[in-house]
Amino acid sequence: MSGPEDNEPPKVLPLPSRQTAGKPGPAPSPSPPASSPAATSAPSPSKGNVSGPLAGKVVVVDPGHNPGNFRHTSEINELVDIGTNRKECDTTGTATNDGYTEAEFTFDVSQRLRALLEKQGATVKFTHANDRPFGPCVDERARVGNKAGAAAVVSVHADGSAVGNRGFHVILPALVKGGAADTAKIVGPSRDLGERIAGKFVRATGSAPSNYVGGGTGLDVRKDLGGLNLSTVPKVFIECGNMRDPKDAALLKSSSWREKAAQGIADGIGSYLLR
Repeated sequence: MSGPEDNEPPKVLPLPSRQTAGKPGPAPSPSPPASSPAATSAPSPSKGNVSGPLAGKVVVVDPGHNPGNFRHTSEINELVDIGTNRKECDTTGTATNDGYTEAEFTFDVSQRLRALLEKQGATVKFTHANDRPFGPCVDERARVGNKAGAAAVVSVHADGSAVGNRGFHVILPALVKGGAADTAKIVGPSRDLGERIAGKFVRATGSAPSNYVGGGTGLDVRKDLGGLNLSTVPKVFIECGNMRDPKDAALLKSSSWREKAAQGIADGIGSYLLR
């Protein structure tokens, strides 16, 4: 889906606390936005071009966080079972220094990604439509992909790290088993998906892999993310850049760069599904 032109600044929202993919950090206190109506279920999937190369493939896109999360801190701080332990329902996400939020970024890129995948024939389902006051919780996000029987799931994020830390990284599920978590069947396919996305992301955006996570590979393996632990289908997270670094932030706020980011992710998904 098309977005604002590069010379049109992105809508600036109040700066939330710095948390991304479950990693908290300090930031100025925000002023809450108006609440949005609750959503009772995940949005219906949208079908793509029936003659495209990805026809018949179901892809779930998970836009990280929610613009209203920081207005519902008690709700998102409630613990949910992620198999290996219990963890917060969701987090607020991070933001650039001038207040462009991760939640706004992730939904923008996710919409662009959906459009690109649909052009290739994929059926695309979102974990949420940005129409609920907060969440969904990480366990619910995982269930959306599982219930859809998705061929691939990608959770779109941006990081909130120190100035000077730059670049993207793709987060892969670790081998975990405990409670409802058992990633044995998805570790291999998820790594394949993640490696393909990382390679295509470099080509599409020109961005280098993270200089602070993954040792230059652009890949990280984690066992503390409920969205990965509880998934029964191939799934990865992508941190598209560091919102707290001014140079990365300038890219993340660029409409044309966000289109490139979506293209890189779409190319990686397509490569994985057509392997």
